[in-house]
Amino acid sequence: MRSGGRPAAAPVTGGVVVRPAAAGDVARMRAVSAAAGRRFAEVDDSRIAERADDPPIHVEGLTAWVAAGRAWVAVDAGVVAGFLVADVVDGDTHVEEVSVDPAAQGRGIGTALLAAVAEAAAGWGSGSVTLTTFRDVAWNRPFYERRGYVVLGPEEIGPELAARVRDEAAAGLDPALRVCMRRPPSG
Repeated sequence: MRSGGRPAAAPVTGGVVVRPAAAGDVARMRAVSAAAGRRFAEVDDSRIAERADDPPIHVEGLTAWVAAGRAWVAVDAGVVAGFLVADVVDGDTHVEEVSVDPAAQGRGIGTALLAAVAEAAAGWGSGSVTLTTFRDVAWNRPFYERRGYVVLGPEEIGPELAARVRDEAAAGLDPALRVCMRRPPSG
């Protein structure tokens, strides 16, 4: 871990390296977000498939996460192949988005990005990592469950996370299709 609670660059697989994101990565992060989002068109539920047309995260938001030290990228042959951005919600580190370019999926990049944020969470003292995701999309809830995340019951959702769910609903994400998940601290 580097000073400031940010993990140093770490190799993943096949030469892929996870490192803290830099301002110069933002445009490629947006491209990865858009490409990864288009995969939702494959889902056999129109309420989810329509999310394929959602725009990527705004430049301002990504730039703020990068400046705050809460963004990581997975770089393959000099090109950003995936990224993760996080906030603190209810005292837990909260994954706002993790996206991997569809051309690079299946290589452990998403898992490595989640490991980087878990390491950072431990360094920040929050320990647990939370996120919201689709309940029944194969590369969403089941992916996270295989990595130690558990679905939270309504009584386990803090007020800030509940507000995030309400914000998602206001943006058109049906709460019936979503789950909140938490990964307990490592070790």
